[in-house]
Amino acid sequence: MSYLGPDILSALESKIIDKQGELEAWFAEKRAELTMPIYGSVDIRDAHWKVAVVDANQYPAGFNNLNDGDIGAHLREAIGDLRHIHIWPEAHSRNPGYQENIRALEQLLEDEGYAVTTGILDVDSGIPVSVNGAIPDLILLNNDLTEGALPDLGVPISPPPQMGWYQRRKSDHFRAAQPFLNEVSQILEIDPWLLSTHWLVSEDKCLEKDTCRTLLAAEVDDFLSFIQAKYDAFGIEGKPTLFVKNDAGTYGLGILEITSGEELLNLSNRKMNRLTYGKGGADAEDFLIQEGVPSALSSESMVVEPVAYCANGRVGGWFYRANAKKGAMANLNSPSSVFLSPNEIQDEAIQSRRNHWHMLVAEIAMLAMAVEASQFTNRP
Repeated sequence: MSYLGPDILSALESKIIDKQGELEAWFAEKRAELTMPIYGSVDIRDAHWKVAVVDANQYPAGFNNLNDGDIGAHLREAIGDLRHIHIWPEAHSRNPGYQENIRALEQLLEDEGYAVTTGILDVDSGIPVSVNGAIPDLILLNNDLTEGALPDLGVPISPPPQMGWYQRRKSDHFRAAQPFLNEVSQILEIDPWLLSTHWLVSEDKCLEKDTCRTLLAAEVDDFLSFIQAKYDAFGIEGKPTLFVKNDAGTYGLGILEITSGEELLNLSNRKMNRLTYGKGGADAEDFLIQEGVPSALSSESMVVEPVAYCANGRVGGWFYRANAKKGAMANLNSPSSVFLSPNEIQDEAIQSRRNHWHMLVAEIAMLAMAVEASQFTNRP
């Protein structure tokens, strides 16, 4: 299916350039009010007529896909003059890609002058935890904590363990982001829909209950009517698509694509089981229903989406997730995906977009992530 429409982002690019000083001042003011995330990553979709962050990761696991940028310098700004950094990784460390991610993160930190150790520590051997008798200055968490919270380790931990998927929800992020997106849209004098993805949440295993699913199907049809009205207003061809995801993160497992409420009513057992299966075998209970944003970006016949890696709230590196077997609207995160560096995509338009619109929504996402963390850590 084609999702053609005017290249609104190119037409509006002069706005973002003209407002650069005002946007920089706005970001500086917002960052001063928050503790910025030590690191994070975001997946971005660019349809030419809108750009949006569709997923925000507090514990990024693709540092091995970066080969340029200044994320190391931003990490140093966030960490400061500490000496010993201990990386607390995921338990599934036999995954080759994840092992490469940890090695790349170790190298980044070592290049900035830190002593780096890695591993899951024995929390029963005493507090504070130690590594070969040495107490780390900081534990850098690279584990999404799907399976539960960490105990008190007696050592500073960043990012906050409270941001783990055992309690964080994808919808928390989009809820926190919307006020920032609204403010930036006012500065740029554009519709906030051009910078965001519309969404709603289905809670408490609603999809497993017939009466609840019927009500949800009607809500989905209203949702699709809203998106269709936007398509019509902006001259966009194509039929709106929604993605149904586990609201509790985890690797894009069990994502379902729908184009009508009726499809929810007629879910097969196989699709329901795939949808409700979470990382580690945990059943999903709450689902994020999110507007699908097609990717109009391509390279060598592959659909691509930019992924921004950030530290201290600033973008420090990019790579592109690319997939030759997926269409413009599809989830590109599959075994057939490959990762390209920016210098492998010789396209000045994409480069300009990355420096303006992609950078903008990525750094707004870091503000939202900071708000999320403050809400969790300030709870009684």
